Amino acid sequence: MPEYRKFIVEPSLPEKLKPLEDIAYNLWWTWNHDAVNLLRRIDSDLWDSCNHNPVKVLGTATQERLRELAEDDGFLTHLETVLISLEEYLKADTWFKEKHLQKWSKDTKIAYFSLEFGIDECLPIYSGGLGVLAGDHLKSASDLGLPLVGIGLAYSHGYFTQYLNPDGWQQEKYPENSLYLLPLKREEKDRIPVKVEIPFPGRNVYAHIWKAEVGRIPLYLLDTNIQENSPEDRQITSQLYGGDREMRIQQEILLGIGGIKIFEALGLNPTVFHMNEGHSAFLGVERIAHLMKKHGFDFFEAKEACRVSTVFTTHTPVPAGNELFEKSMLKRYMEPLLRETRLDVDRLLTLGRINPEDHNEPFGMTVLALRLSAGNNGVSKLHGKISRQMWHNIWPGLPVSHVPIRSITNGIHIRTWVSEELKNLYERYLGTKWITKPGDDTIWKKIAAIPDAELWRMHERRRERLVAFSRKRLLEQLKKRGASDSEMQQAEESLNPEALTIGFGRRFATYKRGTLILSDLKRLEKILENKERPVQIIFAGKAHPADTEGKNFIKKIVHTAREMGFLRKIIFLENYDIDIARYMVQGCDIWLNNPRRPLEASGTSGMKAAANGVLNLSVLDGWWDEIYSHENGWAIGAGEEYKDEAIQDSIEGRNLYEILEKDIIPLFYTRGTDGLPRGWIGKMKSAMMNLIPIFNTNRMVREYTEKFYLDLGRRWHEQVEQQPEIIKSLAAWKHKLKNGWPHIKILEIKEDSFLHPAVGNLKPVEVKVRLGDLTPDDIVVECYYGNLDSNGEINEGKSIAMTCEGEIEKGSYHFKGSIPCDSAGLHGFAIRILPYHKNMVTPYIPGLIFWG
Repeated sequence: MPEYRKFIVEPSLPEKLKPLEDIAYNLWWTWNHDAVNLLRRIDSDLWDSCNHNPVKVLGTATQERLRELAEDDGFLTHLETVLISLEEYLKADTWFKEKHLQKWSKDTKIAYFSLEFGIDECLPIYSGGLGVLAGDHLKSASDLGLPLVGIGLAYSHGYFTQYLNPDGWQQEKYPENSLYLLPLKREEKDRIPVKVEIPFPGRNVYAHIWKAEVGRIPLYLLDTNIQENSPEDRQITSQLYGGDREMRIQQEILLGIGGIKIFEALGLNPTVFHMNEGHSAFLGVERIAHLMKKHGFDFFEAKEACRVSTVFTTHTPVPAGNELFEKSMLKRYMEPLLRETRLDVDRLLTLGRINPEDHNEPFGMTVLALRLSAGNNGVSKLHGKISRQMWHNIWPGLPVSHVPIRSITNGIHIRTWVSEELKNLYERYLGTKWITKPGDDTIWKKIAAIPDAELWRMHERRRERLVAFSRKRLLEQLKKRGASDSEMQQAEESLNPEALTIGFGRRFATYKRGTLILSDLKRLEKILENKERPVQIIFAGKAHPADTEGKNFIKKIVHTAREMGFLRKIIFLENYDIDIARYMVQGCDIWLNNPRRPLEASGTSGMKAAANGVLNLSVLDGWWDEIYSHENGWAIGAGEEYKDEAIQDSIEGRNLYEILEKDIIPLFYTRGTDGLPRGWIGKMKSAMMNLIPIFNTNRMVREYTEKFYLDLGRRWHEQVEQQPEIIKSLAAWKHKLKNGWPHIKILEIKEDSFLHPAVGNLKPVEVKVRLGDLTPDDIVVECYYGNLDSNGEINEGKSIAMTCEGEIEKGSYHFKGSIPCDSAGLHGFAIRILPYHKNMVTPYIPGLIFWG
């Protein structure tokens, strides 16, 4: 084959249409309905065939069509309106500027790392909820004006495209994405691509940097599909979650190590680093090496500086989501990376083990992330609790409830997910503050003022659009499969635009139980076949290519949909993506979610549905566990957890049918003389008012800012940039602490001999402690107390610090304290000793807790 010379052909736009490029290349348009409508006007058929990608539309539209638009006064006026909106958005004052800019060091940034970003269907570098959450995080960071940059990978094939064979078995295709035809621009200096270089075993790997604009936020993506790399290394950024273990570690090194190298290549200066899941945890390794080189820190000092400015969000309790690598593979890839540093591979390996001394334990990316982050969180209150239980062995001896993993519940970017019709309704009755002041949550109370008739007619139009969209998609699916004329006819008549519509859209992982509603087909048939109160179900979702059981779930749905009692009432939409999700969450009546508790960490699809007035029917897991009330929707079960999955499925399947039969269907079809389901509409309004102000990414990003970003940014500025001696002293103190900790001993504990104090009194306690080479300034002695359960355990204990009364003899000290007796019953206490330093972020250091 010849070696082709490459050149880039750019769209040729008439001068009057040049502003279209500014709009097309800023993904702000994805959450602005007016901008979407403008781009669709270029050529609506082309818009759909190009997967709603405006860059490809501009590069594909005929010159004749572009000349027509350049002379179309209506189009030019529309273009000017959208351009002004974009310019005003980019220049407007923001929440961050008003509230926090004075607390933030100038020119510093937050770096947000994620293996996937789901911003829009036209940029296919996402697979599911994790990526969509990351995309919504960037959008809200833009709305709020945070100084944040995103870091990810530019996949040439993205995640797979799903289609079903005639038997309903999932097949995968990997169509190529031309990065030059996506809303991305390659970073260049003097017309030469900027690239980063990462040492790999036996060679270096190179990557170009692509940039997407997400409103005010730049998103940088690394691409290894370039000539400098071998054919094998060019495949590193080929597929999201593709390949074997070798490919996975290569992608995660590229994201973490290469992502840090982006900043040096572009002259950026982030000071807070946020890891969205453990895939990017290698960034800590590169940062430690960089800090050792730049600041002259030793390993322990650099590790402290890295920790003090890093946030880690864990997203799943499912084992497959918490990456493990064998020691031999990890060493092979880390040695070239560490060759030019003073870092030791064996020392690095201890950071990825729950038990650092267990040389047979695999290297865990979640463990590495937890050890190198000062701020750790789960993505709902329940998930935070589960995460503390999962990872408490990293902090041996610490009560589970005290494990330093907090919770910040996920949200959604409201403007991305609400329908245009509902957005217009919101503006009419709520004003525009929900758009211009996304930090003001009080405005959602005005939903109560929306007339019932207007809200219901709007919702009915969205259901009609969902049905029309579903029929069109179903016909396209069947045509590709070579379906018969009778099947095509059935597809054209599928679904009823007036029937109660249940939506189930998510990954077909087995724990999400996509077929639970099919557990009793006779009972389900009776529900769906009721001509006076019809019900229908729309399914969509992908199974991982290696998940045979998940594929069997999809096959079962497809086969059930072909049976006589379910024809035209159950459909499965192929290739679930953001576009399909948008139609479903905007047009369904019920959003069904039935995972096995507690495996659904958050569940943002239900939030998207709620923002559109769709009611949730869900297991009490993730976000639904912390907000459910009868006014907001329905709960399957009461939060039970089962050891026997078959029993769980049987019980919760029956409960699902009972709720449909006794509550949901009667409420939906109980109409007044005006034809309105007043009870249903009241529940819609209640859910919208209660859920939207809480479960949105504007609230979520504000929480990350005020709980983590601001504090860690301040600590970095003070302790690393201004006074690095603070970090040095902190590292030295920890070294001293670890040497002295084994010599701590509690000599005596004295308590008041009166065993039964009354409520409201204090119980005095004294303790004598030998600290050896440590001093009272290095530690805090606490009374840990609380109610005892039947096993003699304190489940939700409290602690109170004791006061040092002086030195008894060299190295031994006397402490006093009093336990408040706040409630009656059987109580217990224990003495514990924790490290203390005024510059610690958390008092809990793995391995450093002493119990008396």
